[in-house]
Amino acid sequence: MLLVANGRVITRDEAHPYFEDGAVVVDGTKIVEVGDRSALEGKYPDAEFLDARGAVIMPGLINAHTHIYSGLARGLAIKGCNPTNFLENLEQQWWKIDRNLNTEGTRASAYATILDCIRDGVTTIFDHHASFLEIPGSLFAIKDVAEETGMRACLCYETSDRDGEEKCDQAIAENAEFARWAAGQDSDMIAAMFGGHALFTLSDKTLDKMVEANDGLTGFHIHVCEGMNDVYDSLGNHGCTAVHRLLDHGLLGEKTMLGHCIHITPADMDVIAETKTMIVNNPGSNMNNAVGCAPVLEFFKRGITVGMGTDAYTHDVLESLKTFIMIQRHNSCMPNVAWGEDMAMLFKNNRTIAEKYFSAKPQGKPLGILAPGAAADIAIFDYKPFTPFSDENIDGHILFGFEGKACRTTIINGRVLYKDREFVDLDEEAINARILAASKQLWGELNGREY
Repeated sequence: MLLVANGRVITRDEAHPYFEDGAVVVDGTKIVEVGDRSALEGKYPDAEFLDARGAVIMPGLINAHTHIYSGLARGLAIKGCNPTNFLENLEQQWWKIDRNLNTEGTRASAYATILDCIRDGVTTIFDHHASFLEIPGSLFAIKDVAEETGMRACLCYETSDRDGEEKCDQAIAENAEFARWAAGQDSDMIAAMFGGHALFTLSDKTLDKMVEANDGLTGFHIHVCEGMNDVYDSLGNHGCTAVHRLLDHGLLGEKTMLGHCIHITPADMDVIAETKTMIVNNPGSNMNNAVGCAPVLEFFKRGITVGMGTDAYTHDVLESLKTFIMIQRHNSCMPNVAWGEDMAMLFKNNRTIAEKYFSAKPQGKPLGILAPGAAADIAIFDYKPFTPFSDENIDGHILFGFEGKACRTTIINGRVLYKDREFVDLDEEAINARILAASKQLWGELNGREY
């Protein structure tokens, strides 16, 4: 049994949202009690004590959309890469990377991404992977790394026609095989979705193949109208919007999640709402790619569940929290909007999304909350407020005062993975050496020289 104490406790439990000097009691993979430190220390005198050192104890963060395959790209410059629009960015950078990413590169990317997520207090990720050099077994390679490092992960492969029918069929098979495997597991640590790239790289034939191969196993995780290419392709070549293509082929539904949805119509929004399909917004990535501002405030008005991701632009989902409110206010020219939506996306809707995939498992537990029976996913952030801090202004302190790298300790499913800024059971130096070797190989293949 573990007693996490000596800090302010933010629970995200409406019944007991905050304890000034609180504690969380963990037994195995579950939280058994949350309350005042003095009472719980007396009640559990034999529990192992984990000292929060006056920091803030809160639920582990959930990232609803990222890309492990970009894990080796930090600092990379590809010769001739100078995109002037979103499609050129895909062609000149991201598709070149995934076309040169072998299975060892995929593993290294997974290590790089997951370790950084743990450092940022992220305890659950939804990944959308692509490694078109070597597709078969790639999701299982990521799964192995997630299990070794302790990350809770929902995985899928990016189906696309862009590299031909053979590669497309391999991607479909990888999704289906992994989804079948995940469905047969009792663990609530690994889950599967069925991935698809943007619709302008997916034919009607491929959409039908995806539905057939999935056979109702899981929901779909698809990029939709991130750039205008999706809009032009669907209208020009299919006579409808991208969202209506998905509807016509049976890919929408309450377990499907659409990434971005920047350039969709009000009618599209109504379809998404009616089918109970989810959307995930990635504000920092959208700004960096110059693709626009998603109409998230309109999504909320229609009752759509909108989650928050990073799209691997960062692994710090708190950075997305900060960026979202800025882009929405800038776009609407109103300084008083997006606060409620911002907090709901990260702290409520991401929990709703994650629970659809993990809490329904035989061992499944509530996520994103510190309460009895919930998963013991806990993040401890160093934060010394110089203004009053209470349950009345928690979100204001988080938005304007917290950042991912202030995370001191991360616990996932009751396992202390990162304590006082050191990994507990992982040889970080050896892992970093493996990542560096893989990145040097990848960079050399992309630029035709040694690194």
